[in-house]
Amino acid sequence: MKKHLTLENGPLLEVKNLCKSYPVARKGLFGSRRMTVLRDVSLSLGFGEVLGLVGESGSGKSTIGRTILNLAKADTGSVRFDGNELVGADAGTLRRLRKDMQIIFQDPYASLDPRKSVRATLSEALDTHGLHTGAAREPRLRELLNLVGLSPDFLDRKPHQFSGGQRQRIGIARALAVEPRFIVADEAVSALDVSIQAQILNLIADLREKTGVSLLFISHDLSVVRFISDRVVVLYLGRVMESGPADAVHFSPGHPYTAALVSAEPSLHHQKTRVALSGEIPSPLSPPSGCVFRTRCPFALPGCADKVPELREFSPGRWKACIRDDISEGRP
Repeated sequence: MKKHLTLENGPLLEVKNLCKSYPVARKGLFGSRRMTVLRDVSLSLGFGEVLGLVGESGSGKSTIGRTILNLAKADTGSVRFDGNELVGADAGTLRRLRKDMQIIFQDPYASLDPRKSVRATLSEALDTHGLHTGAAREPRLRELLNLVGLSPDFLDRKPHQFSGGQRQRIGIARALAVEPRFIVADEAVSALDVSIQAQILNLIADLREKTGVSLLFISHDLSVVRFISDRVVVLYLGRVMESGPADAVHFSPGHPYTAALVSAEPSLHHQKTRVALSGEIPSPLSPPSGCVFRTRCPFALPGCADKVPELREFSPGRWKACIRDDISEGRP
């Protein structure tokens, strides 16, 4: 199913040192302060590749997706899409590239206008970019529903007439309607039942093979991310903890946080060594000094509080932000 693509031909998407914060109201005479959600995030995505982005709620995953698409403005850093800088780009550049960058939202019901039929929803996307006009419209609409496994007879139905899985298929069809080169799938299966999740994951994998679209697949579930992705980036409190090939990261985690995510997954096949985390993810308003994960890390050392660990390559194609060389035996 996976192509295991590399970045040999250069990245389609390259994010460097991305930072994003939001103002937070504060009572009293001193106005507001800012909450930093992303801290120097860097990642890249190859042509036709699926990059998984995983982390707990509050890690900043969705903010990365929204900032890449310019739905939220970056504070600093760089986002280059096929050589075009998006941070600070003018409206004309963003309008020209918008067709190539689409999103699949988490909630398939909230993302669809309940007043509009499937035909109207898909046509709106096509009209925005002047695609498949006139006599070419109807064949394209029917093709899109066939592509996502729905009957073309559903074109005149409205969202309330569909199940959650069917609504998400419509959302996927809408994203594919303009033939994008890159899609952000933001928790695209988390609102669905487990059995339906598998169907949608298989659909996305199949569409990736058919269309060659590149995907940033965002999820809190590492097992879901591993299934669909070529490579994985692990995020914690707005910082990248680890990145590398999906299977390698899952079966041989290099960072204590990744190891904790893996050990928390249920398994029917073998007994896992449990890496327990204490407490909750800290508030972005007051992150820990040094390594942001150190307050929950079972292998933390005194030096972890002193400086932010650099993301370094610890084996070919694998990176982690940790001062430890080995967590496999929990030794200092």
